[in-house]
Amino acid sequence: MKRARMPQTLLLALLASAVVWAAPAANQRAGAAPAAATGVYAVTFNVIPGSAAAAGGVIACKAKIAPNLPAFRDMNRPVAPVESAPGVVAVAGPARAGSPVLCSVEIPFAWTVSDRSAGIWLSYEVDAVSGTGVTQAARSRQWIGIPYPVTGGTASVRLNVAF
Repeated sequence: MKRARMPQTLLLALLASAVVWAAPAANQRAGAAPAAATGVYAVTFNVIPGSAAAAGGVIACKAKIAPNLPAFRDMNRPVAPVESAPGVVAVAGPARAGSPVLCSVEIPFAWTVSDRSAGIWLSYEVDAVSGTGVTQAARSRQWIGIPYPVTGGTASVRLNVAF
């Protein structure tokens, strides 16, 4: 008797999971139309190199952004992350080793998303490189949530990094 109910229970579980998986797709079709998200993120790193970057070395910085897409949404329109060109600033003189230096990058982007209010994810890496080209230290961080700038505008982001 109990074996006869097992297929019925399994069928019910499959139907319930199908309803759960179909709900986001139905909401997406009934939701807002996709919107263009364009602009530039101007990221400035306030870096305190410490002893990691001796005189004659450089601080190299780069950042990457990607839209913060809700799970199981926009899967039919994948958006590739956008990476900045590396920024480089020299650490001059032994007195500069403990003084802050600014390393800046710009990340222009343009993509289509269905929810601009979700913002973007920012990830970065800052490297202290010796005068001989050897990386002495690196700092990185991922998944920093940031709102979109006004369409076509520039958003300034300032981050502090210490070695």
